[in-house]
Amino acid sequence: MRILVVEDEESLCNTIAKGLHLSGYEVDVCFDGKEAWELCTTEVFDLIILDLNLPNMNGMEVLRRIRQGNPETKVLILSARSQIKDKVDGLDAGANDYLAKPFHFEELEARVRSLTRRRFVQDDVCLTCEKISFDTKKRIATANGQALNLTRKETGILEYLLLYQGRPISQEELVEHVWDGSVNCFSNSIRVHISALRKKLRSVLGYDPVVNKIGEGYWIGGVPK
Repeated sequence: MRILVVEDEESLCNTIAKGLHLSGYEVDVCFDGKEAWELCTTEVFDLIILDLNLPNMNGMEVLRRIRQGNPETKVLILSARSQIKDKVDGLDAGANDYLAKPFHFEELEARVRSLTRRRFVQDDVCLTCEKISFDTKKRIATANGQALNLTRKETGILEYLLLYQGRPISQEELVEHVWDGSVNCFSNSIRVHISALRKKLRSVLGYDPVVNKIGEGYWIGGVPK
């Protein structure tokens, strides 16, 4: 999952980004409202953590502009404005969640988990497909009840395939959501990580649950004929 953290206090922004990165997310940072809006027009993010007091363009304006053309991307407002009216205004403007400062990182992380899996399932922290399970809280994947020793990228690929199981995922989409934009869809790195993930799943399950159809992409579960 790819997250954009928009916060003008650079030390706090970098601390949040580091914590989320350690939890397995790909994270971009931005300290300016106008720059954040420009990033949102050129890049794809699964979640935006947005401060309201930003230079050059305030967070509410950034949020309104995002929602004009993008109703799907999850937005979590993280602000020192803690009055009920501030929260109501933010949610009415299109935010999916609102967390007031000061905050505990564990709560922020829990809200991030909830928002990033909301398109698929809201009642369980585990994503499952047949004999494969991924705990989004512990960041542990299992197959046949056996823990898988996956790299960071392999974990990200599996999580994304499970979130959108039953439909093909192109290499371009994986680059947008699992990588940080430093590679392109023609990079051999993507194929190497996918191949390694499939090999590890096959060794435990006895078969390869990931299907690749040329021209469509990779998918897992509910494979269309």
